[in-house]
Amino acid sequence: MCTGRRRVATLHLVPSLFRRKSADSDSSATATVVTEEPSAARPRGYTPSKKELGVETPKRPVAGRRPAGPTRPLTKEEAREQRRKARTEAAAEFRREGGPRDRGPERLLARNVVDSRRTIGTWFFGGALIVLIGSNAAMPPAIRLASNVVWGALALGVVIDSVLISRRIKKLVRKRHPHSGERMGSLYLYAIMRSITFRRMRAPAPRVKIGEAI
Repeated sequence: MCTGRRRVATLHLVPSLFRRKSADSDSSATATVVTEEPSAARPRGYTPSKKELGVETPKRPVAGRRPAGPTRPLTKEEAREQRRKARTEAAAEFRREGGPRDRGPERLLARNVVDSRRTIGTWFFGGALIVLIGSNAAMPPAIRLASNVVWGALALGVVIDSVLISRRIKKLVRKRHPHSGERMGSLYLYAIMRSITFRRMRAPAPRVKIGEAI
């Protein structure tokens, strides 16, 4: 009887062991599936984001940010004032630095040669206006004759002055810039055109005074 009871007790325990094992296997399988689902859903070459890795993106400091532009459109008066200011700045820069044709050490030397002396060409346009008025048919013959004499004297003075300026520039360029590729004819014309311009209207502005050594 004792032996029979022991067998019944043993058989009674066997199903409970199997049930516990199946439950454990089911839970482990479920855990495996749950853990493997995210990796299966990700495509090949997937790169985790900083948020998934637990890394925070540093924010740009407010002090270093670029100030935002105006949110409202400019009025007509403001746009006109802005254009006027831009033109004034461009004119001042041209007066100070000149344009592309004024660049180069040879051009600077030619300008200094012209600006360091008094030129007859600065009186050319004023004399031309006087000659134009004096040569009118309504003027007396003596005034018309004087106007023609003044006109001839001005033309001759401009020619002589241009020759002297060109010779001076040629000498200094050969001495200070012997390997210069600047065309001398273009340089002479540049200096002559500057010599017949009023000193206050020359651009770039003169950097040397009259009589200063070059």
